[in-house]
Amino acid sequence: MWQDILTSFITLALELTVLFVGITFVISLLQGIIPYHKLEKYLFKSNKLIGAFVAVVFAFITPFCSCSTIPIVATMLQKKMNFGFVMIFLFASPVLDPTILTLMGVIFGWKITIIYTLITSILSIIIGFTLESLGFESSVKNVVVKDEYEKQKKMNLRLAWQETVHLIKTVYPFLIIGALIGAIIHGAVPTEWMSNTFGGQEWWLIPIAAIIGIPLYIRLSTMIPIANIMLVKGMALGPVMAIMISSTGASLPEVTLLHSIFHKRLVIAFILSVLSMATLSGTLFYLL
Repeated sequence: MWQDILTSFITLALELTVLFVGITFVISLLQGIIPYHKLEKYLFKSNKLIGAFVAVVFAFITPFCSCSTIPIVATMLQKKMNFGFVMIFLFASPVLDPTILTLMGVIFGWKITIIYTLITSILSIIIGFTLESLGFESSVKNVVVKDEYEKQKKMNLRLAWQETVHLIKTVYPFLIIGALIGAIIHGAVPTEWMSNTFGGQEWWLIPIAAIIGIPLYIRLSTMIPIANIMLVKGMALGPVMAIMISSTGASLPEVTLLHSIFHKRLVIAFILSVLSMATLSGTLFYLL
């Protein structure tokens, strides 16, 4: 069993390393030409449809984990950006990462990745505007933060490589942890048990998977190899997507950070929204 685990880990880690470094460098290079400040102006009082689209695009091109998103959200609120647009960014940013989505496309296939991107984007928009319409803007605390988020203005090989090295130091370890966990699942968890327990089409497996994911602090980069092994072992796609979205969309450290900028009412709404997003996404994958 241990030999199988070691072999699976080395194979998975090598594949992910080559993909991660290559994809990260290319995307870091392309981010040098993205007009961040021009995009920001659409997040104030622009048309709802345009603002929502820009918020999702902004979430996509800013590769942050759930905890790293919070300081950016605080800055956006301090700048008096539209509350609904900010909430869309809050929900979309951790689950829409250009590097990891590209990695997901290579591993899961582009059909699943495109459906995942569309579902999470649409649900983020619906949740963001729902929280705005219900008056949750009044539950935001007055927080003063320093805006230090800036990007280079042009494509630069040296800066792109520096960003790649930075992401290797900060994100890559989580990818390897995911590969290790995936290898252990692959070698130690019987395929028959995984298939019998989570491979069915029972609807209640999806909300249970979403609830299980909330206490876990797992980045999307960590969940990709784990989710891949779960699918190989026979776990249904709906529960896999539910646990992947809930574990990356919210975490205990993130909820703690949210208390610094949100009152309890909005923090609770955030947790329930992530659970709803994960459950609905899993259900849609089940139906599709």
